[in-house]
Amino acid sequence: MPELKSLHTDAIPAALEKAERYRLLNEPGEAESICLDILHVDPENQQAIITLLLALTDRFEKGYGVSDTQTKELLSRMKSGYDHAYYSGIVAERRAKMKLRQNTPDCRFQAHDLLREAMTCFEKAESIRPPGYDDAILRWNTCVRIIARNGLVPREPEERIELPLE
Repeated sequence: MPELKSLHTDAIPAALEKAERYRLLNEPGEAESICLDILHVDPENQQAIITLLLALTDRFEKGYGVSDTQTKELLSRMKSGYDHAYYSGIVAERRAKMKLRQNTPDCRFQAHDLLREAMTCFEKAESIRPPGYDDAILRWNTCVRIIARNGLVPREPEERIELPLE
């Protein structure tokens, strides 16, 4: 396989715009590739990390297997506590939506749990948000509405069966 070519650092802003445009065009694979090129020359570029994470979660919609390891690695590279909490919530919310589309009883319980996880992340983000950043509140409200609209409930705890002692 030929070796990859390196992006010039002065081309990063335009490349970030292209990555976002590909995400909006529902082409997450192209956005992912661009972000990987950016991160190759600027490994700490926060916007590229965020865009790559969103591109990966966009792939949930397309049925691609995106591992928890991939998303957790990107989340660990976020320098802002707010970004880490907020985007952790986004990942959980998008996984929940994917589970709902599977439309099985077990998936509905999993979706509920993931939405509650997302809400916890959004609450944390809300508590440390910069002034004027109410995105975490909007996402939290969306999760509440998804739970209500779909009648999602937590799984009943399993009863323990006590066996008689012999």
